[in-house]
Amino acid sequence: MSSQLPDPSAEERAHSDRLLARVREEIAAHGPMPFAQYMERCLYAPGLGYYSAGKTKFGEAGDFITAPELGDLFARCVVNAVYPVIQMLGDAVDFLELGGGSGAFAEAALKAFAAQGAMPRRYYILEPSADLRERQRDRLAEALPSELFAHVLWLDRPPEQEWQGVLFANEVIDALPTTRFAMRAGEVYEEYVTLDGEGRLMRVDRPADALVSGAVRHVERDLGEEFPEGYRSEILPQLPYWIQAVAGTLTAGMMLFADYGYVRREFYLPERNDGTLRAFYRHRAHSDPLYLPGLNDLTASVDFTALAEAGNGAGFGVAGYMPQAQFLIGSGLQDIFGVAYESAPDEAARYALAQQVKKLTLPDQMGERFQVMLFARGMDVLPLPAELLEADQGDRL
Repeated sequence: MSSQLPDPSAEERAHSDRLLARVREEIAAHGPMPFAQYMERCLYAPGLGYYSAGKTKFGEAGDFITAPELGDLFARCVVNAVYPVIQMLGDAVDFLELGGGSGAFAEAALKAFAAQGAMPRRYYILEPSADLRERQRDRLAEALPSELFAHVLWLDRPPEQEWQGVLFANEVIDALPTTRFAMRAGEVYEEYVTLDGEGRLMRVDRPADALVSGAVRHVERDLGEEFPEGYRSEILPQLPYWIQAVAGTLTAGMMLFADYGYVRREFYLPERNDGTLRAFYRHRAHSDPLYLPGLNDLTASVDFTALAEAGNGAGFGVAGYMPQAQFLIGSGLQDIFGVAYESAPDEAARYALAQQVKKLTLPDQMGERFQVMLFARGMDVLPLPAELLEADQGDRL
């Protein structure tokens, strides 16, 4: 596998070796490490994790491209969908973006809010990575007029005071440290990371605790059948607690999640018997999460049925669920594209806009692989565009 991937530089390898040494020390001191804990170290260990270190993650120079990195159209559509909610809630309304990435979404969204004339009081970015936070701050300070930049505030943790507005998360759930489970002789096992006799990382299964086992049995009951012998996949038993933590103080407004994934019966298909876990390294996907820890983005697809259950459990109602293409079209993509196309300075810019639409909407690109889920709470009427309401596929959940 590794022979098919680009070789890391000496500096990158040394960086990975430092994280690997820390993981080995933890395992030596405390025993085998649950895979979710290993994934958390690989992604978020201070100064060493994938999202916590200085390596470029997003765009052509990184390891993957997100919808906001393609251009402004995605953010403009999101703003088009949510600005009526901002208007309805009044002056004391805020917008909270979870995981601001490169800052591309915030830049485009703030400009779009200003153009709509419905600017949130504060544009919060909840960003745990100090490195990414500084990159976002530099980008937005340079790209935005001072009066727009003044709306932006960074948070270390979710708001502790009650607030109203919109919570937005693009490709966040897939990066939550996931639990890997396996079925053996009818019992639920959890995947751990440990060391072999030569100190190399390896994966082993151990009997699951009550939380993991209960989460797997819940899925089986919902599907109406037991997982077969040897079946292996992912589950997020912490998802209900995570939703409550990030959105528990949102008393009125909506949440919008965009990510790649499936409804539960498609997530746990019999043929998907090794789950959805993937590692991304320089725009190449591979299946070995133990390879070069700290240099790969580790990710698993989202069970949107589980997300709906978690949102319901936190007091929100599902207001819509649909493929990303349908969400963008229902949020005015055609008109937004038309305006941008007419004002494009040259043919190259118009071509780039057309390519952006294709990547965002075609089924084999992001259009069907990515899904959008909307939640609402504390609003008598949710002023979503009629086209969005018509596109709802919540009955598939």
